[in-house]
This record gives sequence, structure tokens and C-alpha cells, in this order.
Amino acid sequence: MLERLLGDQVQERGAYVAEVVYGANDGIVTTFAVVAGVSGAALPARVVLVLGTANLFADGFSMGMSNYLSETSEANYLAASGQATGDRKSPKLTAAVTFAAFVLFGWAPLFPFALGLPTEFEVSLVLAGVAFFVVGAARTLVTRRSWYRAGTEMFIIGMLAAFVAYAVGDVLAGVV
Repeated sequence: MLERLLGDQVQERGAYVAEVVYGANDGIVTTFAVVAGVSGAALPARVVLVLGTANLFADGFSMGMSNYLSETSEANYLAASGQATGDRKSPKLTAAVTFAAFVLFGWAPLFPFALGLPTEFEVSLVLAGVAFFVVGAARTLVTRRSWYRAGTEMFIIGMLAAFVAYAVGDVLAGVV
């Protein structure tokens, strides 16, 4: 139905779905990993906010630039090996989309700490879970998969990563 309404725009809109999903998922996971790890170690909320924000921008920038280098390296390889480069995505745009998705969705776990909510970690956990599900479900706008399955898949993977981060923080809190 969406294809009928939008025609070729569905393909164009879907051209950067990998960058959006990759950036958004990693933004949520790594930011919530900081939140979970620091919360597991029972450190103050301001530490979560400082480390989470620093991670959000530094890691988002790193991912965007890594995507840029990956795209340009592949294009250079194809050109050097005499293969047709065809219609390739813009390395600058892939970098920008990855960075933007990372930062936009990566803020979800930090909101409760920025607002000073009394149950910061619990609210952060819920917001991260909702963000994972929404990003996963949104993939179906261009993939024709079941929105529920796609959302659940990303939710499970993201929450497993969050559990690992919390467990490591909890274990290290007893060691450090």
C-alpha cells in the first residue's frame, strides 16, 4: 500500500534505512550501556549525564566517520579493481544520517537524568525499551516486514545489550 501511494519514493526513502537503524540502535545501546553500567555501579546521576552525553556525541561522531570511511573505502576498492561503482550512496550523507540517528535516538536513555527524575534508571530503561521497539518497528516502512516482529526483535537485542552493561557495572562496583 505504501509503495502504491509513494511509488519510487519508497526505494529512495529506504536507501539509508541501514544507516538509520544502525545509528539509532547503537546510539540507544551505547548510551544506555553507560546509563546501565554507571547505575549498576551505583554512581551519582550527574556522572551518568556527563558520561552519557560525552559518549553520545563522541561515539556518534566516530560512527558517522567510520561509516564515511567504510563507504569511501568500498568505492575506492571497486574503482581500483575495475568494477562498476554504479549508483552508490553518498559517503557524506551516510555519515550524516548515521550521526543524526545515533544522537537523536541515543538521547532517550538520558532524558530522565537530564530532568532529574526520582526514578531515573527505571524511566531510562523504559524509554530505551520504547526507543528500541519504535526504531525496530519503523523499519517496516521500507522493509514490508511485520512491525510487531521487527520492533520486538530490536527490543530484545537492545535489552540484552543493556543487561550485559548493567551486569558488568554491578560486578565492577564490587571490585573497584
